[in-house]
Amino acid sequence: MKQDLIAIIDLGSEHNSSLARKIRDMGVYTEIYPHDISAQELLALPNIKGAILNGGPNNIVGGHPVDVSSAVYRCGLPMMAIDHPCILPTAEPGSVNVLKDFVFNVCACEKNWCVENFIEDQVELLRKQIGNRKVLLALSGGVDSSVVAALLIRAIGKQLVCVHVNHGLLRKGEPEQVVEVFGKKLGAELVYVDAADRFLDKLAGVEDPEKKRKIIGAEFIRVFEEEARKLKGIELLAQGTIYPDIVESGTKTGHAVKAHHNVGGLPADLKFELVEPLKYLFKDEVRACGEALGLPSDMVHRQPFPGPGLGVRCLGAITRDRLEAVRESDAILREEFENAGLSGKVWQYFTLIPDVKSVGVRNNARCFDWPVIIRAVNTVDAMTATPEYPDWALLSHITDRILTEVPGVNRVCYDMSPKPPATIEWE
Repeated sequence: MKQDLIAIIDLGSEHNSSLARKIRDMGVYTEIYPHDISAQELLALPNIKGAILNGGPNNIVGGHPVDVSSAVYRCGLPMMAIDHPCILPTAEPGSVNVLKDFVFNVCACEKNWCVENFIEDQVELLRKQIGNRKVLLALSGGVDSSVVAALLIRAIGKQLVCVHVNHGLLRKGEPEQVVEVFGKKLGAELVYVDAADRFLDKLAGVEDPEKKRKIIGAEFIRVFEEEARKLKGIELLAQGTIYPDIVESGTKTGHAVKAHHNVGGLPADLKFELVEPLKYLFKDEVRACGEALGLPSDMVHRQPFPGPGLGVRCLGAITRDRLEAVRESDAILREEFENAGLSGKVWQYFTLIPDVKSVGVRNNARCFDWPVIIRAVNTVDAMTATPEYPDWALLSHITDRILTEVPGVNRVCYDMSPKPPATIEWE
């Protein structure tokens, strides 16, 4: 393996991901593991050099890391216990130097964390996990699954089968783009499944966002199982899961924000072995991997899009007319941001429509229609985000187009909330 590894043992701190980023900024790779990991599991991690027991005010082990299973202490690895992450503004002077001393002097790590080494390591690990078996990849066409596709093509080539499921919740023109890029330009074996009616029927009348995510996640798996049976002998399912998906879906020591369909939405009777080579990376690191793998720039820096798609932007119970209004208003927003030169400058922007109506006037008569809400944010790793402040003239032009071109809409609002306390998506 090319990369040294420092394991962060999660004892209930809210700052594990920040600590991981700090260590990676030092040039050393790190991954986060639950508090009940065993010594045997720790020692089996490739090229592991040490472990950090990360506690905090809500430490789940009674306020002192010595309460962690003594087996972890007996594993023979260098250990460091911290109660206050070294990256916080309240950290004691010199605490960062203490962290560097542990990483480089005690653990003797080298600065060998980079995307090129990560890719080389993952290719080796993927070949070891997969062997001569075939893998089915859930290919949405988004950044994460596209990078997984590129990794798997490099690692196992023709053993990969990509399945793109149109669940009726994709953006305008998206299914056609996925088929064009992956089926024709990249030459991947691609199976296209039009399951729009199937998904929308399952979601009819469902208002709770967590239930929607779980229905979408479970139905995805059912479709993949059916396609796998047609192809015969497929036991592995690859997904574009990244670390923020896992954090927000809840860990053994952290509360859930929302269940991502590829994490909290997976059915209990999953019959596939999962392949998730990006699950410890943050979004900016995924994009860097995509560039290093030679993916087109417009694909690597494409707008993030949730797995449940427009299903979590059509708030409340999904109706086909409101879903279409979300799709059309989103297409207008994306077109106008691109025309204004913002497509490569704003991290993510989209529209959503809540399940409420307000009174308005259209054609000199009373109307009772939906509002469209515009959301545009900037972030590095999707763990925190700040709102974008577009030019008012641009927002006015976008508003005019949406009110003129999208049926059933009589208001346009702009969301100026940061994350936290808001999240990027509304559901």
